[in-house]
Amino acid sequence: MKYLKYIIITIIVLGLLFIVKGFITPSISYETEIVVNKPVQESWAVMSDESNLPKWIRGFKKVELISGTSNTLGAVSKVYIEEEGNEMIMEETIIALKENELMAMTFTMDFMNINYEMLFKEQGGKTVITTKTHTTGNSMIAKSMLSFMSGSMGTQEDENLNNLKNLIEGNSSE
Repeated sequence: MKYLKYIIITIIVLGLLFIVKGFITPSISYETEIVVNKPVQESWAVMSDESNLPKWIRGFKKVELISGTSNTLGAVSKVYIEEEGNEMIMEETIIALKENELMAMTFTMDFMNINYEMLFKEQGGKTVITTKTHTTGNSMIAKSMLSFMSGSMGTQEDENLNNLKNLIEGNSSE
């Protein structure tokens, strides 16, 4: 009986620590940067071509336009991602767009909201691509879970951008 009491107390303490972590870190932010050995116009064209999305975004399945015109300011789409056998559906809204320079989007879903910026800068015939991500959980459980996931989300963004770099540098059309 004494051991059961200790087990229950341990579970309660761990649960409280989990929730407190969500209060302390309700959102996460990370930034990634790559340099692509291609000019900015070509880099932008490859990135914004929807047929290329499955080639550089891990788990990408499809995108369905809800309103507006694809790749234009105000466009709203459903984005389908498969992660470890589970399908996630996010609503993407393009909130800022300047061709060859900036695309900013919000992604909303039940679990979390993401503000995402992708910046392009020409530098000596090469392109510097920087992404900035800010993610907030939509419940205390989600906030707590996100506070433990920041490393893996940043690692996935690094992987996606490296895939994009390889795709752009392997591009043979203008």
